[in-house]
Amino acid sequence: MPKKAKPAGTGQQEGPVPCKQPKVEAAGGPFTLNFDSPGGFFESLISPIKTETFFKEFWEQKPLLIQREDPALATYYQTLFRLSDLKGLCGRGLYYGRDVNVCRCVHGKKKVLNKDGKVHFLQLRKDFDQKRATIQFHQPQRFKAGDLLYFPRGTIHQADTPPGLAHSTHLTISTYQSSSWGDFLLDSISGLVFDAAEEDVEFRAGIPRQLLLQVETTADARRRLSGFLRTLADRLEGSHKLLSSDMKKDFAMNRLPPFHVGDGAALSTPGGQLPRLDSIVRLRHKDHIVLTVMPDQGGSDETQGKMVYIYHSLQNRRDTHMMGNEETEAHGLRFPLSHVDALKQIWNSSAISVKDLKLATDEEKESLALSLWTECLLQVV
Repeated sequence: MPKKAKPAGTGQQEGPVPCKQPKVEAAGGPFTLNFDSPGGFFESLISPIKTETFFKEFWEQKPLLIQREDPALATYYQTLFRLSDLKGLCGRGLYYGRDVNVCRCVHGKKKVLNKDGKVHFLQLRKDFDQKRATIQFHQPQRFKAGDLLYFPRGTIHQADTPPGLAHSTHLTISTYQSSSWGDFLLDSISGLVFDAAEEDVEFRAGIPRQLLLQVETTADARRRLSGFLRTLADRLEGSHKLLSSDMKKDFAMNRLPPFHVGDGAALSTPGGQLPRLDSIVRLRHKDHIVLTVMPDQGGSDETQGKMVYIYHSLQNRRDTHMMGNEETEAHGLRFPLSHVDALKQIWNSSAISVKDLKLATDEEKESLALSLWTECLLQVV
C-alpha cells in the first residue's frame, strides 16, 4: 500500500469567526491549574469554560479567547511562576510596595521588611535565605502565559509581540493532526476494496490493455471506477465491519503513555494475580488501546488473510515524544480472526469471566487472558 502523504495547507480558509471572550466570575475564587490528571489539567486550562461546552460549541467550529486579566485570577498560573523568575524581572524595574512585598510573621503578626525604591535580586534572595522571609509578588500575570486562545484546524495565524516589549512567550499546542475525514477515508478505502475483491469477481478482473500508457483515462474506465465506488459505498452502509489500515496503528504508536505517578516501569510490568479460567478480568488503560481487524501483515500477497491486532501506547517513551525520533515499531499483540468476538467481549465489558469468552476451548480462553495480562492490558478483579 502506498504511504499516505500529509496534505499541505492551501491557505484557502473560511472567513474569520469572532472569538468568544467568556465572562469570568470572580465570586467562586481564583482558578488554579490542576496537574493531577490529563483530564483535570485540560479542565483547568480552559476554565471557566466547561469541557462539554468547549467540544460542543468551539472544537473544530470557532475560536475561543479566554483572557485572565481580572485581578481575582492573579494566582491562576502560580504553578508556572518560580523564585528564579524574579531575577530577570528585577532587572526590568520592580519596586517595593508596588510590585513586591518582603515580610515575615513575628509573634503572630506580619512584619514588612521592604526597602526603599527598586528591588535588587541579591537583596531579595538574602532576605529569603537568611531571614526566611516571604516574597509577595503582585500580579505575576503581568509578566507570565496570561491568555489562552483556541482556534480550529486550518486557521492561519501569526504570533506577535506587543509594542514596548523586548520579547513575549507564545506556547503553541497542536492536536488532532492527521485526523480528518479525508485521512479516515484514505485509511478505510483499502479495507473496503480488500473485502470487495475477495467476494466480487468484477473487482479482480483486469483493467483494459494499455490503460496505464494513456495520458487521459477513457470514459469507459471512468464509468467502471464510478460503479466500483458506488458498490463500495453500498457495502459500507450495509455492513458494521470496517477494516483499518494504518490510522489506528499510527495513533497508538505516536501517543503518550498513560499518565502515571511514580515509577514509569510499572506500566510495562504485569501486576496482580495471574488470570485463570475462573478469574474475573477487565481491561487496563482502555483509552490507550486500539483493536482492529487488518490483513495479516506477515502473510504473503497470495495467502494474506485477516488477523485481529491490538496496539497500545503503554511502552511508548514520554521523554522522546515528538522529539524527531518517533517510534518505528508498534507495541501490541496479534490474534487469529477467530478471537475477535472474545476480544470484543472484553472490550465492551466492565468485567467478564474468562470462562465466558467466546472461544472453542478453555485453553484458548485462558491463553488469551494470559497474553493480555502479560502485555499489561488486563487485570484480575
